[in-house]
Amino acid sequence: MFRFILILFALLALPGVAAASQWETLDMVTTERGIYCVLIFVIAYILVMAEEFIELKKSKPVIIAAIIIWAEVAYMAATKGPEQVEMLDGAIIHHLAEYAELMLFLLVAMTYVNAMADRNVFERLRSWLLSRDFGYRKLFWITGIITFFLSAVADNLTSALLIGAVVLAVGKDNPKFIALGLINLVIAANAGGAFSPFGDITTLMVWQAEKATFFEFFELFIPSVVNYVIPAAAMHFAIPDEHPEQPEGHLVPLKIGAFTVCGLFALTITLAVSFKQLLHLPPFMGMMLGWGILAIYGFWIKFQEHELPHEKRFDIFNMVRDAEWDTLLFFFGVIFAVAGLDHIGYLDVTAKWMYGSLGATGANILVGFLSAIVDNIPVMFAVLTMDPDMELYQWLLVTLTAGVGGSMLSIGSAAGVALMGISKGKYTFFSHIRWTPAIMAGYFASILVHYWINAS
Repeated sequence: MFRFILILFALLALPGVAAASQWETLDMVTTERGIYCVLIFVIAYILVMAEEFIELKKSKPVIIAAIIIWAEVAYMAATKGPEQVEMLDGAIIHHLAEYAELMLFLLVAMTYVNAMADRNVFERLRSWLLSRDFGYRKLFWITGIITFFLSAVADNLTSALLIGAVVLAVGKDNPKFIALGLINLVIAANAGGAFSPFGDITTLMVWQAEKATFFEFFELFIPSVVNYVIPAAAMHFAIPDEHPEQPEGHLVPLKIGAFTVCGLFALTITLAVSFKQLLHLPPFMGMMLGWGILAIYGFWIKFQEHELPHEKRFDIFNMVRDAEWDTLLFFFGVIFAVAGLDHIGYLDVTAKWMYGSLGATGANILVGFLSAIVDNIPVMFAVLTMDPDMELYQWLLVTLTAGVGGSMLSIGSAAGVALMGISKGKYTFFSHIRWTPAIMAGYFASILVHYWINAS
């Protein structure tokens, strides 16, 4: 379940992902084939949102949708003339280069996550939390705060799953605590990811597009805290004022090299940032350097574990093999499907309606509500591809709303969907929606605080 960590770093590897379309659109949004492409994308994304219920991997429908959309784009381009057909080659190569950098970046990130899981890093943290004699209310805040800050350096899915396992373990005899505790984690994970350039894919997309500098994102820290604290405070008094039974047993032991692997993980992140900020090279090159260092250190670990059976020794290629390939291919589908719709002209039309008719503030607030229904990745990708002319305050606003808007519904973020899946009916869509008013209060309060602090 830890394979998803650092997906949030993925879009750091995309140098052109957020730029306005470099290609002349076909301007065929009202044609039957254009509408057919939109319908294909909608159907695919409905299947993605239903993944936990129908058990169809999310990469499968979006890849099919992406290829069908581009096949239709090619047909429509042919009707426009040979110039448009020639443009397709350049557009496809451009998006393929973006995806190739993304895949390499993610492979390194997932390799490190698998390496830390193999060294028992996550199990050690979990057993330590379980060993403390905390009451349910204190655990509610401890798990929420840990998730909030963990999401600033890890994606909301991994953070929620990691701490969610603790909530399920300590609350196994108290379904009410489990339901409220998991709602709390969803809100904390999404809020914590909004203020850090590494906190969520959407923040990385905005940073990669150079809409804000690295340190300017931290202006969202206080609005993010407000977004988390208001609904958490509302739920506090509904938490049972009791103590769970303390489990028996000792802390899970760390394996050889656990701390060093964590240190190399931090070093690799630093290398990725440095390659971009100092050398002006794609960040995936810094990540690949970090992979090479881990591979050499992994050879030393394997030598130290010579007494273990061969299949139980550390092997970095096993970590690569166990990467979340469904996620890697899902990003391929999203990038190409949205790019195809952009090539037809839909994002230009959407941009004119949202940012022309509603204005930047209204459009950016609407983005948050869209993120509660549709995953924030394609929503933010679309906004950045539209590339509306906005000041820093507005780009930070849409970063905030896209990041935390998914908390309003349990299906609005990967964290919520995943926790519903592992809770075995204790956390549901309806248990979450009971607290949607409090979550919305936090949503609008964070927008007001952002205006109060950062509008000037």
